[in-house]
Amino acid sequence: MKVSCLQDNLAKGLGIVGRAVSTRSTLPVLANVLMATDDSRLKLSATNLEIAITCWIGAKVETEGAVTVPARTINDLVAALPPEQVMMSLTERTQTLRLACGRTVANVKGIDAQEFPIAPQSGGDNRVRLDTGTFRSMINQVAFAAAADDTRPTLTGVSTRFEGQQISMVATDGFRLSMRSADLPEPVSRPAAVIVPARALSELSRIMGDDNEAVYVSLPEGRNQIIFEMNNVVLVSQLIEGAFPDFQAIIPRRFNTQATLTTADFRKACKTVDIFARESNHSARIVIEPGSSALETGYATIAATSVETGDNEVQLDAAVEGGAVEVAFNVKFLSDVLNVIDTPQVVLASNSPVEPGVLRPVGKDDFTHVIMPMHSGR
Repeated sequence: MKVSCLQDNLAKGLGIVGRAVSTRSTLPVLANVLMATDDSRLKLSATNLEIAITCWIGAKVETEGAVTVPARTINDLVAALPPEQVMMSLTERTQTLRLACGRTVANVKGIDAQEFPIAPQSGGDNRVRLDTGTFRSMINQVAFAAAADDTRPTLTGVSTRFEGQQISMVATDGFRLSMRSADLPEPVSRPAAVIVPARALSELSRIMGDDNEAVYVSLPEGRNQIIFEMNNVVLVSQLIEGAFPDFQAIIPRRFNTQATLTTADFRKACKTVDIFARESNHSARIVIEPGSSALETGYATIAATSVETGDNEVQLDAAVEGGAVEVAFNVKFLSDVLNVIDTPQVVLASNSPVEPGVLRPVGKDDFTHVIMPMHSGR
């Protein structure tokens, strides 16, 4: 193999595929990045057997070939090179990749490319087109609510449904639930419902560039995989098998109290109160009070107490419908959802101290976040 490319392009490509490199595998080749010529481009691939990311960059190919090299070594090395042309050549007998850039020369010991897992192929004709900005927003508003541990594997994923001309995504860790929907440019040829690992979607959100107008999603039959295709980048993820919990029953449909607050102020108040709430499992009390008259605004008071460090409270103006209510919520969870709501105002709705609360952006009906109340001793 003999190939050359720009240092900047190579560094960006390695940064993209590096998100899929395995850090705990017993197979040494999974800690490597595959570098292979592909017509007039250089293909970079990495996988941890759950997620595989492939990226193509422009290159001048003199001799075809392929090799895998340690991901951390090649990434750090290329990042340290000057912004010039990088010349690469492979000595097949020793599987050593020589890099020359400017006045720097390095030799990286690799592993034969034949030991690298075969990269999954694209999904064929049954593809769904998604707007990049919309899809990134959906991922960011949902994936954070998935469970972080593997106790219940289905909860580490995002339930994703394609039906008619709509996509819906739901994630929950048992204490909170995020649900988002969006219209598709075209109806799907057949309905599909799958559970996609939240980590795969988070990685996809990070690598989706602004230059990609669309992301194409496909579900190849019989492979238990989902494929996301963009300009010069493909991410393939294994799907999570199992049944996602029936979440519809826990979403309240009517409320005794609804408070409309300024999103930025509510976000800042939660961050401030968490200074003391973090000492007590992030538990904070929220008191919602309507105005005493039609001319007087209502308010919401957010407060936390720590036996070790003290206490604080923040009061916010709120347009309140219904009666007064006091509920304890995990204020860090509140911050998480407020960080992904981009409307100027948000509604916090509640029925009682022991029932789930709901947050919704004002002016948008495609996003719902449910948060369970906290109880003493939890």
